[in-house]
Amino acid sequence: MNFDLITSKENPLFKEIRNLQATGSKGQKARLASGQALLEGIHLVQTWVGDPALKTLFTSEIGLKNVEISQAVYEHIEICPDTKVYQLDSTLWDLLSELVSAPHIAGLLGLPKSCLTLPESIATLPGDLLILDRIQDAGNVGSILRTAAAAGFTQVIALTGCAHLWSTKVLRAGMGAHRLLDLYEGWSNQQVLSAVTAPMLAATADAECDIFSLQKELQHPVAWIMGSEGQGVSDDLLAQAKGVSIPIDARVESLNVSTAAAICLFETMRVRRS
Repeated sequence: MNFDLITSKENPLFKEIRNLQATGSKGQKARLASGQALLEGIHLVQTWVGDPALKTLFTSEIGLKNVEISQAVYEHIEICPDTKVYQLDSTLWDLLSELVSAPHIAGLLGLPKSCLTLPESIATLPGDLLILDRIQDAGNVGSILRTAAAAGFTQVIALTGCAHLWSTKVLRAGMGAHRLLDLYEGWSNQQVLSAVTAPMLAATADAECDIFSLQKELQHPVAWIMGSEGQGVSDDLLAQAKGVSIPIDARVESLNVSTAAAICLFETMRVRRS
């Protein structure tokens, strides 16, 4: 099968890929404008094989010699025959990927409606929720999304100031969890307070109530709030939430936010199963 070739870094589609990879607001603007995110690497592409949202694939002559890559490409084409596949000149992959010896496979994924829905158009979000308050490290955000999916917390709101949920680094750290989640981002504190119906629980180091005393509260839907690495949960959200601490050895100052999220979400799961 012959695929369209891309041989120049001046190719408009290649430039679009690079824009989607950009960090910060530039990358986010490109993703929202195109309604697409970039999947890099075989694991992420495999996660979306067979999903029509994966509209475009990129590989190379070297990539197609890799059994895993060729299998993913041809399996996806068989299920989704409208998929466009482009073969990049191998030298372009060094410009495309930040990964050393990266497998020559990437894809453009259409963003789900939840990502493109304005908060003003959402009346309420009932049920369990995870709220990320200005968590800036992409690795932490991706790890938390992976934990949320594993713990069955499928609705996640990222407030303005968080690392962008569909950025390359967050996608990579999420390891495919995005496909299992309803993700909302760019919300304000006030929009959260208006839309969230479940009682809010804020993970905070100095709260008198500790997580292992919440048997009753965790039996019902809750909205866990995880605060920024440096400042914690913002004051106006904290004022409307119940503060919850995680007991730790006094010699340790704090926990990483992704670790704290894992403890809170899996304790919720444990209580409901017991």
